[in-house]
Amino acid sequence: MTEPRIRELHRDLVAIDHPLRLPGGVELGTRSCVIRLASGGVVVHTPGPLTDDVRRAIDSLGPVRALIAPNLLHHMFLRNSIREYPQARVFAAPGLREKLGDVKVDEVLGDKAPDLWAGQLDQVLVTGAPSLNETVFLHRASRTLLCLDLCFNVRTSASLVTRLLMRVNGAYGGFGPSRIFRYSVMKDRRAVRASVDRILAWDFDRVTVAHGEILESGGHPAVRVGFSWLTDS
Repeated sequence: MTEPRIRELHRDLVAIDHPLRLPGGVELGTRSCVIRLASGGVVVHTPGPLTDDVRRAIDSLGPVRALIAPNLLHHMFLRNSIREYPQARVFAAPGLREKLGDVKVDEVLGDKAPDLWAGQLDQVLVTGAPSLNETVFLHRASRTLLCLDLCFNVRTSASLVTRLLMRVNGAYGGFGPSRIFRYSVMKDRRAVRASVDRILAWDFDRVTVAHGEILESGGHPAVRVGFSWLTDS
């Protein structure tokens, strides 16, 4: 993929797939989601590169009222989006303000949805993994779970480096959490399990991830199986 891919998943949910090449030749891509609010305007979940096509797609959906940086790793393009949409409120993972130092953060994400999207998006802060501090969202209308690095779904890649890295990480050819999450990122097994149990209490079918393909259906059993090592023990 050399150009952004923009597609409507639901009348109020648009996915934007961005090409992204990391140092060392790793080609994972990344994904933004744009949610149209019932009150007017949109929320951008995980801001990505703002090409002309991406700007036009976002602007066509309505004024940007909020930018969400849901974990401590996906902030590479946040500053550019803040400059582009200065009127937008910025919601960020716990610790991101301290990590970046000079970035605007209006509200720190937690388990309680702010009034801006309450009733449309539910959220759970995955505790027990402090280097990630990812908040997972449920878009109720489309029954879509919005994840970043909690799970991967890298099914194929033209990059040998990417294939090798993802295989070593246990995150190639299927859906689920990575070995790095299980053995390094997770610090408190009980806390992570409690968070995953709350996610599994939701009614969802589709799952979006930052890296890999969108899981269009069967998302709930896929998450349950992916975390069975945690929840069945």
